[in-house]
Amino acid sequence: MREIRIPTPRGELHALRCRPGDSEATGSPIVLMHDSLGCVALWRDFPIRLAEATGREVIAYDRLGYGRSAPYPGPQPSDFIEQESASFDAVRKQLVLDRFVMLGHSVGGCMAVEIAAHHADGCEALVTVAAQAFTEPRTLDGIRKAQRDFAEPRRMARLATYHGDKAEWVLRSWVETWHSEAFAHWTLDEALRRVACPTLAIHGEHDEFGSLAQPRRIAALTPGPSEPTILPDCGHVPHRECPERLIDAICPFLDAPASA
Repeated sequence: MREIRIPTPRGELHALRCRPGDSEATGSPIVLMHDSLGCVALWRDFPIRLAEATGREVIAYDRLGYGRSAPYPGPQPSDFIEQESASFDAVRKQLVLDRFVMLGHSVGGCMAVEIAAHHADGCEALVTVAAQAFTEPRTLDGIRKAQRDFAEPRRMARLATYHGDKAEWVLRSWVETWHSEAFAHWTLDEALRRVACPTLAIHGEHDEFGSLAQPRRIAALTPGPSEPTILPDCGHVPHRECPERLIDAICPFLDAPASA
């Protein structure tokens, strides 16, 4: 496991590279994209477990404004999901990622879709976990409930443990962006239709931020399985709630000839 810094025009990114034990990694590396309140540290031990199970290198980075990366220079723009492709340009060049797999959780899954569409020359497979394909009341209701929970000082203190003095910006960006006029009719459809690689949409049965219509839309508009993989008795964070089942769903997909 190795920590690195990646320079970008807007500030440095913090990243983590995990290899499968002492063995040589095989296959293209997997790049993880975190959720709206997430960061590298909040993946916990999932990156190393995924590396061990797949035999691939796993790379996770803190988006600008999150975790140990530099602060975001100003308010988060309404097209922040699409714009993440620009940050990934720097990650790809710095780490010399010729071929790679994208795996994103929640809004990180949306970003993984945009990156897969924009970097079709290198992205050989895409996995979305609890991703949103469009704005729905369930998503907004879940965010409002979480915002009320963060009125509890201990909850904000915990968020600051991972994001430092950027914690208020992280929370505000999440709440305000999804409730903005720009997101009232937002969909991921255009990017989904441009994805050329095999795609696996995974979703928890009881995801509090998105109905099963979300992964079904992703599966319907991308190459790969026509139906999503639904994890029973699981909510919005499979990599913490049921990491073994999540990895068991990912491995056969990546081992399939079309994803090799």
